[in-house]
Amino acid sequence: MIKIKIVCVGKIKDAYLDSGIKEYLKRLTSYAKVEIIEVKDEKIDNEDKVKEIEGKRIIEKLDKDYYNIFIDLHGKQMSSEKLAVYTQNLIDRGIGNLCFVIAGSLGYSKEVLEYANFRLSLSEMTFTHQMTRLLVLEQIYRVFKINNNETYHK
Repeated sequence: MIKIKIVCVGKIKDAYLDSGIKEYLKRLTSYAKVEIIEVKDEKIDNEDKVKEIEGKRIIEKLDKDYYNIFIDLHGKQMSSEKLAVYTQNLIDRGIGNLCFVIAGSLGYSKEVLEYANFRLSLSEMTFTHQMTRLLVLEQIYRVFKINNNETYHK
């Protein structure tokens, strides 16, 4: 079974997001083993320092056996269908462990970006990093539905 980690900065504070996240985690159990790893977020005082500290915490949770997909405003945008093809190509190449990384509100330090195998942008719009977690889980679920020719996508 495919293993997916989602490494993210901060905790979910809103019940509606937590409920949605739990729903997609439940739906994904048929397709993958999904683990969410939260790292502590820092109080904002010095932006570079915050990104550095949060970046080190992210790096500590990365595993060399995983393909790291960083959710990044400056990453590549693609449709759900193209993400499904991209993901299936990784799986076909024997890459069965995927790690999606979601930075804190200030983004990534340069050091942590060096660990990205791929940088994916969800949109040109800005979302909270908490909302991004729900969106990422929904897109992962959609990818599996598309790749298994199951209804849901449209």
